[in-house]
Amino acid sequence: MERIISLFKSLLLIELLKGMSITGRHFFSRKITVQFPEERTPMSPRFRGLHAQRRYPNGEERCIACKLCEAVCPALAITIESEERADGTRRTSRYDIDLYKCIFCGFCEEACPVDAIVETRFIDYHGEVRGDLVQTKEMLLATGDRLEAQIAADRAADAKYR
Repeated sequence: MERIISLFKSLLLIELLKGMSITGRHFFSRKITVQFPEERTPMSPRFRGLHAQRRYPNGEERCIACKLCEAVCPALAITIESEERADGTRRTSRYDIDLYKCIFCGFCEEACPVDAIVETRFIDYHGEVRGDLVQTKEMLLATGDRLEAQIAADRAADAKYR
């Protein structure tokens, strides 16, 4: 009996008619296309975009070269070299993030004990040659300086939900 019903359904193309009815319903509904450069959709404060390094209020970089972010990175996109300063503290001499390798998972941000590396909500960046998307320490600090107000506001909003 089931074979007869399935044969009947296949001859009448029931599945095709169901699909066409769904298509017909959505064909006449209002479209939600966003004209990207001019219009922006709302973005979550937890969105993970371009990386940045933060500084303390006195201007000193936060990174203590513990290399936890390098160790936890599943894509091996972070390269850190450190050196000891004259005052006995350890700081990075090289901190590179290869955005071609990075999968924007946020593990580096979670592993950092001093909140030095963060992923901002900034998405308007591009690279024209391969070296453009390798973020150096100076580039990361400049991004952090430029976007510090947004980073601090996102941190405050995130703390509200914890």
